Amino acid sequence: MSAEDLQKAVEKEFEMALQDRVMEETKEKKNALYDKYQEFVMPSEKDELITKLQEVEDWLYEEGEDETKGVYVAKLEELQKQGNPIEMRYKEWTERGPAINQLAYCIHSFREAALSKDPKFDHIDVAEKQKVVSECSESEAWLREKQQQQDALPKYANPVLLSADIKRKAEALDRFCKPIMTRPRPVPAKPQTPPTAAPGEQSQAHEPQNQERMHQESPWPMRTVMHRLRRPQSQWTRTNQRLYLQHKNIGTMLLI
Repeated sequence: MSAEDLQKAVEKEFEMALQDRVMEETKEKKNALYDKYQEFVMPSEKDELITKLQEVEDWLYEEGEDETKGVYVAKLEELQKQGNPIEMRYKEWTERGPAINQLAYCIHSFREAALSKDPKFDHIDVAEKQKVVSECSESEAWLREKQQQQDALPKYANPVLLSADIKRKAEALDRFCKPIMTRPRPVPAKPQTPPTAAPGEQSQAHEPQNQERMHQESPWPMRTVMHRLRRPQSQWTRTNQRLYLQHKNIGTMLLI
């Protein structure tokens, strides 16, 4: 098989795959309009879309059996343009409820923690807790307003409350409140230990205390001891001193 024939065979197989895809989407959307999409499409829109799908299905079995790739792609895009808004409404309806519940849970949890008297939140400043309460109230008011607007619309109308917006609101609330309410308790300061003195300083520091202790523990008061040291010499001691001086003077005279 030449390269040209191989290329033609590949393109033919691709066209057949596109034809099958268009046929599959046509049948799927047509059945869905009578089933899960029934409430999400207006009656006039529904009749128009069913007519269009039937025309495409008839074309596939007749003229469209041997069409080119470009024709199949154009038909597929046309079907998606008409069917995607209906699918979006259905998808939003199924995802909106869980998203609302998640946001409501975040609001309730953070507000309850901020207003709690639990000791584990005592270290968080009251002003910071009030910021959390205010942020929760703002998110709650936004959700309430959007829900009222959405509930007033029929299911076949384009929604004003998108699940993606609800999720972004919950993420923003979490980013604001979580760092405040999960702030760790400050670590208590360690008691300061007195500086250790050098051995010489320790002995000098204890010396006055030792002297005072010796004074207190001495059997006689220090003033009594000093009084005895300063007591006048006795008469006998003075006589001995005079004799010693006389002998000293006699020895000096003999040497001369």
